[in-house]
Amino acid sequence: MSASPRIAGSASAPAFDVERVRGDFPILTETVHGKPLVYLDSAASAQKPTAVLDAVRRFDAESYSNIHRGVHLLSERATDAYEQARGTLQRFLGAADPSEVVFVRGTTEGINLVASSWGRKFLQAGDEVVITTMEHHSNIVPWQILRDEIGIVLRVVPVNDDGELLLDEFERMLGPRTRLVSVVHLSNALGTVNPVARIVEMAHERGALVLVDGAQSAPHLAVDVTALGCDFYVFSGHKLYGPTGIGVLYGRREHLESMPPYQSGGGMIRSVSFEQTLYAKPPARFEAGTPNITGAVGLGAAADYLDGLGREAVARHEHELLEFATERVRRIPEVRLIGNAQDKAGVLSFLVEGVHAHDVGTILDQSGVAIRVGHHCTQPLMQRLGVAATARASFGLYNTRGEVEALVRGIENVLEVFA
Repeated sequence: MSASPRIAGSASAPAFDVERVRGDFPILTETVHGKPLVYLDSAASAQKPTAVLDAVRRFDAESYSNIHRGVHLLSERATDAYEQARGTLQRFLGAADPSEVVFVRGTTEGINLVASSWGRKFLQAGDEVVITTMEHHSNIVPWQILRDEIGIVLRVVPVNDDGELLLDEFERMLGPRTRLVSVVHLSNALGTVNPVARIVEMAHERGALVLVDGAQSAPHLAVDVTALGCDFYVFSGHKLYGPTGIGVLYGRREHLESMPPYQSGGGMIRSVSFEQTLYAKPPARFEAGTPNITGAVGLGAAADYLDGLGREAVARHEHELLEFATERVRRIPEVRLIGNAQDKAGVLSFLVEGVHAHDVGTILDQSGVAIRVGHHCTQPLMQRLGVAATARASFGLYNTRGEVEALVRGIENVLEVFA
């Protein structure tokens, strides 16, 4: 089985009581088609604990107002709550300063912001951006747009049959025209944990910057952007047990200060005249208009919740669950696992012989088991692995061995239906 993800300080992490944790998630008491809900789709969107639901409700009921420019009490409360959330996310990520935390709608907008702002200012025809075969479409299409608009060269690092990056090939791709490496930390389709610290080191040795797609790693690994050494890091709130429509772009201060605005409007300016506009310093420069204030408050509460549980303990629990699920599913001869990296986190992608992935998902749903099916917004990766789609069970901090057994029984039911 794959090695455990690198979990710093796991020996001293607090004990993890999954049954107590499950009590924090009201939706887990729901039934689906008369069956207890078994939610194995956290890689798509995670459920929210009461701490987040209460923080959002309390803020909207007691402190909501627009922020930064009001002088009345509610505006001051809302501004404080919004900026306190920024400070929480700074500490959660290990960033040097709150000004390095930009609130965005999610991972997709964060990558687009970097591509549009940094990319259009600093990239020229012939410059190279390196991505990988396992990237989500959100980390492919923005760079293709720049390729088509200004003539950059997009280079793609291959993967082996187990879904691991070929680092020798990556190193060979780094050249004098490499300006940026944009790489997923934890594959949403396979669970592969990429050696991001080593990738950053190799890229920096050649003068290239590194953007890390942390949509999956932020909720499931103990991430420290300073230790990783990356220049940009992006993630989404809804995968981190927080609200939708909110996320974070971390950028090293010197990079953010060198970048032009991504969008324009109120809040991102120092002064405006018909002759000239002067822009605010980051992060305000990249937060035009009224932001998702409530979402930021909820995301801060989600980060506090995870820290309260102990991220090392969460990662250990999820990895032990992945090992158990892998061993149990491998016993079924008709099931083929897709993605067998040595360093892997809580994603189990699989095929059932003779059954389309969508049929697998539909039949599992009738048993109350929620999984994801399809190409997972990684069509180039699916093509590389020679499959059209997979069924994907993804684990969160609230999942149990009993739910893994429910998944196995559901797969066995699929085989009976298609016998």
